[in-house]
Amino acid sequence: MILPEHRWREARLRWARAEEYGFDHAWTYDQLMWRWLRDKPWFGTVPTLAAAATATTAIGLGTMVATPTYRHPVPFAKEVMSLDDISDGRFVCGLGVGAGAVDDLVVDRTERTPRERADRFAEFVEVTDLLLRRRVTSYAGAHYRVDEVWMNPGCVRAPRTPFAIAATGPRGMRLAARYAQTWITAGRPATFDARPYEQVLPDIAAQVRAAERACEEVGRDPASLRRLLLTGAAVGGVLDSVESWRDASGRFAEVGITDLVVHWPRLDFPYAGDERVLEDIAGDLTTTVGGLR
Repeated sequence: MILPEHRWREARLRWARAEEYGFDHAWTYDQLMWRWLRDKPWFGTVPTLAAAATATTAIGLGTMVATPTYRHPVPFAKEVMSLDDISDGRFVCGLGVGAGAVDDLVVDRTERTPRERADRFAEFVEVTDLLLRRRVTSYAGAHYRVDEVWMNPGCVRAPRTPFAIAATGPRGMRLAARYAQTWITAGRPATFDARPYEQVLPDIAAQVRAAERACEEVGRDPASLRRLLLTGAAVGGVLDSVESWRDASGRFAEVGITDLVVHWPRLDFPYAGDERVLEDIAGDLTTTVGGLR
């Protein structure tokens, strides 16, 4: 996870280095502002990922996560198709319902209940999926209406760019099981006081089992859904050292996590850490991750 907080001449080095280190994918937050960094530099997600796609050749690139907060399915689908093309099929479209917090208040003062936000998100996913799969799409729902939207030339990968959907509740997990190639969790929702990873293992294991049940409920093989854990907010200690990385990687793999995301260490809060740990992990990746990506 690389925060979009540096001018590109510096940020470019981080994205290129993530690929050199051997990581399978790299992500950035799709936010207008970050809760603790509202008065700090913060650049746009789509231009950042487009630039990252030209600075790399193999690593996967993704949004963590795009929401209906300030995205509309039609222009967003065009951006997804474009990122997929620029990256030659390496883009992963990370999606989430949104927290109903800072960005919501800036863009739209409408107060929505969790259920209303979930309803809108379900429709957002459905419309985005249709737009990316079809050449021409029309749709009429409670939240979105689109009329004869043309999507040419379409995505590089068929039938469309893969989705990664963040979800912690049953409804969101069923949505991930139905539409996504990857399910995302960051641990307990709306938690920013990171606990040691050993303490959150039972929570993550329970979420994995719930995601597997969601797959069964929609008639999908649970083994076909990747399970991504974003550490750093609710899950702490993973990047304390290479030893903690090895231990955490093994433990999370045992409970069913397939993909582990860590934040690029910053000098101060949030996500403070030592970049040298990443360098050490890079030399250790092929022998320590136990199946994690």
